[in-house]
Amino acid sequence: MQLASQCVTGPVLHRMARAIGRNHGLAGELWASGRHGARLLACLVDEPVRVTRAQMESWARAFDSWDLVDCACRYLFLYTPHAWGICVAWSRRKPEFTKRAGFSQMAYLALHDRRAADAKFQPLLRRIEQEASDERHFVKMAVNWALRQIGKRNFALHREALRAARRIARQEAAAARWVAADAIRELTSSAVLRRMSARRARNLS
Repeated sequence: MQLASQCVTGPVLHRMARAIGRNHGLAGELWASGRHGARLLACLVDEPVRVTRAQMESWARAFDSWDLVDCACRYLFLYTPHAWGICVAWSRRKPEFTKRAGFSQMAYLALHDRRAADAKFQPLLRRIEQEASDERHFVKMAVNWALRQIGKRNFALHREALRAARRIARQEAAAARWVAADAIRELTSSAVLRRMSARRARNLS
């Protein structure tokens, strides 16, 4: 399959993916082309049940942009049985976009894995604290995002995320102080607290 341009927009890629359907073999061919648009489409059409951890590691080594990272994490890796373990592993990696993938995956798990127990997020919060000093832009943004999303799941994790943020605020690195300040600002905002209270009320009704 040929993509006419490297600059295919997101809506166009999603329409193409819906027309194609899930196709693991085609996803492999698209990824092997090396073209950015084709790789984004590969993430949308691959079959999560057929994705191995080895494939995830291979694709992660080729990550070269934040949008490719987030597309793979959101639309493919999230739905594999490897998502929880691999996000912790990737959060320890040196390459910027692989490390971003670790924290992006944490954010997507917090957003979309509704059945996950709170205890599953404790190791993720520890990794966030340990890596909050990474000054690289795309890592720093994902660390902050993961912290905020975990904190917005429910009030128990909200307390844990705020405690983590306040510990991060005491770190010396400028990146850590920014991560903490931005997370505390959002997690203590009236808008977030109202949404969380409304969600809790719905769940109790």
